[in-house]
Amino acid sequence: MTLDIELQNKIRALSNRKELPDKTPYTSISVNNIGKISRKSGVSCREVEVTSLEAEIIPERYVRNMKSFSPSDQATLLRSRASIVGLGGLGGAVTEILARLGIGTLNLIDGDVFEESNLNRQYLCRESLISTPKADAAAKRVEEINSSVTVIHHLKYLNEDNASGIIENSDVVIDCLDSLSGRFILEKASKKAGYRLVSAAVAGNYGQITTIFPEDPGLRLIYGDADKAPDKGAETSLGALSHTVSLIAALECSEAIKILLKNGSLLRNRLLVVDLADNSFETMQLI
Repeated sequence: MTLDIELQNKIRALSNRKELPDKTPYTSISVNNIGKISRKSGVSCREVEVTSLEAEIIPERYVRNMKSFSPSDQATLLRSRASIVGLGGLGGAVTEILARLGIGTLNLIDGDVFEESNLNRQYLCRESLISTPKADAAAKRVEEINSSVTVIHHLKYLNEDNASGIIENSDVVIDCLDSLSGRFILEKASKKAGYRLVSAAVAGNYGQITTIFPEDPGLRLIYGDADKAPDKGAETSLGALSHTVSLIAALECSEAIKILLKNGSLLRNRLLVVDLADNSFETMQLI
């Protein structure tokens, strides 16, 4: 308790009064001052941010979240852990968005390396990073965006043997894989552990997304039985476009945030299908 009071006092001493564009007043603390307090106090930047929010002092990096999130909501996100499995098109964009939103721990999983064909849509990929492990690039990108986010990254592919351990302690799991077999493995592990899973796929102008709770039928309602499903989906024949990937990744993040904050309507037992060629958005009831 004494440490909390001391930390709050340090935060208040370095905070400033400001106004939002609509003239709403708020008390702010900067990224630099959060880092300064962290170094002098020996506590993490994330802990400084959480303590700030509990005192109604808004870290300036999150101030534009505040018309949609409360300080308590933001603190909840900072205390949360999301596992992102697959760090290509979808996973790279999801990682970027969740780091900026302030998810406190990002658990990043991918055994692949970047190749030139990734440059059209994978935001983590750059010409200078060809042949670089995607998990390494993702971890570095998060560290550059948000020093308050703890990054755990695994340079390995998800499989039956490692799935349960690799997503351990997740508050939400996000499926950004490009193989159906991998999705079924991830779903099985998530259900076994009692985790909520957000699953999406992209092919050309098309995308789809659903949210699966442990007790739900899940992927078999979309793809059929796991042992009869092909390994790859329609992306093999239709490719993947940057704008479609970006939209579906944003929708995955939206579902994840609603799960973590326990508000909003989820795509549970429903499948949202998007066709950007004709701007159609159709939600299908799965059960």
